[in-house]
Amino acid sequence: MRVKAFFLVVAATSLVECKQYRSDYEDYPDAGGWLKLHRVPANCHEARLRCHLEGGTLASPLTQKMSDVLKSFVEDHELGSRGIFTGIRATFSRGDFASIEGVPLARIPHRWASGEPDNKQDSEQCILQLKDGSLADVSCNDTYPYICYRKYTNQLTNACGTFDNEYQLDARTGNCYKFHLVPRTWSRAYMACTAEGGHLAIINSDTEAKVLADLFAKYQPSSMQSRSPYSGTMVFIGFHDWNEHGEWLTVQGQTLQQAGYARWSHGQPTSVPYKDHPVEYCGGIQRSAGLDDLWCDMPYHFICEKTPDSLLWDEQ
Repeated sequence: MRVKAFFLVVAATSLVECKQYRSDYEDYPDAGGWLKLHRVPANCHEARLRCHLEGGTLASPLTQKMSDVLKSFVEDHELGSRGIFTGIRATFSRGDFASIEGVPLARIPHRWASGEPDNKQDSEQCILQLKDGSLADVSCNDTYPYICYRKYTNQLTNACGTFDNEYQLDARTGNCYKFHLVPRTWSRAYMACTAEGGHLAIINSDTEAKVLADLFAKYQPSSMQSRSPYSGTMVFIGFHDWNEHGEWLTVQGQTLQQAGYARWSHGQPTSVPYKDHPVEYCGGIQRSAGLDDLWCDMPYHFICEKTPDSLLWDEQ
């Protein structure tokens, strides 16, 4: 039934030009795109990464119109007196501020707040837009709310309900999967999948185990560069010990047995330390799709899973 329902959704989306990016973004014509407010404060690096993983950029007031839009957006969402991080920062050399798009601050219409910039303690390399639209320099390690921006596109959503064509529908489960070739720690992998509208893959059946094994087989170890041990032979998926060592649960809170698949690879789990890394608390699979425990703070490749409708909006 899930597959049948999915095809009805795809039929509808393929007939019209995409007029909405994803359900958690709002359309702002004056910005020439879609905006999403992240109320939970983050440091500038985390904010930039989250927007990137969502397929957008950390919003910057590149024009006066965009500055006004960001100002009204903050007012509309009753954010209060705090500023928002912008994508303007001195990433590569101190004092040389530019947006993520590479536009130098000198070419961006702007007005500094009173007493700004002051570069306190020689450590303020990121830019806030304050409630009144003025700018202030702050430490990139400080935490503030932020807005992600996706420019308008004529691109259509694909069969997985996303612009990301690395997601592919598998008819055996009715779900979509993406193999990430950029290795990340388990927590970063979790963040990436969540930002894309999905989650680290959960195996719910022998059939789904075969789906992941087939996907893994498309990527040979020679194409999977990583400094982590056993890279190319195992990847992260969505289970973890939740800090209760020895009790394995999926990212959706089920035991492996409740989820429908608990076949460990031979000799696993071992939960052993490696050099200065603690024991293995994060979940993965080997190429056979047998489960394995991995070091959480080492970067491995990983597999994300999403339903075709996870990012669709109400009108559809």
